[in-house]
Amino acid sequence: MDNLVSTEWLAAELGKPDLVVLDCTTYLPNEPGDIHSGFAAAHLPGARLFDINAIADADTDLPHMVPTPARFAKLVGALGVSNASRVVFYDQHGLRASPRGWWMMRLFGHEAVACLDGGLPKWKAEGRPIETGPPRPAVPATFIPDLIARRLAGIGDVKKIVRQGGGEALILDARSKGRFDGTAPEPRAGLPSGHMPGAASLPFTELLNADQTMKDTATLRAIFAARGADDDRPLITSCGSGVTACVVALGAVRAGLPEPAVYDGSWTEWASRPETPKATS
Repeated sequence: MDNLVSTEWLAAELGKPDLVVLDCTTYLPNEPGDIHSGFAAAHLPGARLFDINAIADADTDLPHMVPTPARFAKLVGALGVSNASRVVFYDQHGLRASPRGWWMMRLFGHEAVACLDGGLPKWKAEGRPIETGPPRPAVPATFIPDLIARRLAGIGDVKKIVRQGGGEALILDARSKGRFDGTAPEPRAGLPSGHMPGAASLPFTELLNADQTMKDTATLRAIFAARGADDDRPLITSCGSGVTACVVALGAVRAGLPEPAVYDGSWTEWASRPETPKATS
């Protein structure tokens, strides 16, 4: 299974016993709507809800941080995911939050995972079947995690890169250019905008077509190259809270670049720490 699947592919695979379809939508703090009402209004047939705010570390004030392997295994197992499952994530906005689910599964060692290109909007635009109401009950499964630590970056890793002037790795920031520059506000109250010194701005929207599908490989490669990404330099992706950073990580993989590590705490953690340097453009 490819890491990005089409609506045609998924329509043909729906209903197969090893396939688990998960809605991995999230909303910004200042954005109207919520994942539960959105799911109840329309979801893919047989889908279940992968709530990143619940499948998360419950012992931190930071939003939807990665949980322990044991907690992750328990919660995805309750959704019917086993090590033999093929997992497809989609989201209600297109291709914005589903790569977070893709990345989390891969972080815990599960490679048979993909995102639906274009997400629910493309599925609906094509007149494909949808369901409403709560998810169907899942048959619990056993998932055994294998943490792949190189896919995760912590604040200590990012501090080291910033101290060294960015030579060790390239930080790519998926937020809007205004938030990166410090000219537009952050959606989280009290958090200043700006960026980590030495980071490059790569708004995740630049990787997407108008229909929320991801751009072709050659175009992606050129977009990353324009930010200084190449085959030899490690990449770390960041954003506001570790969600759209995963879109950039998926884009890098699609472009044939070294797989990035995702800075889970992202700008929410970095900007809230008094000792970390902040830059504006």
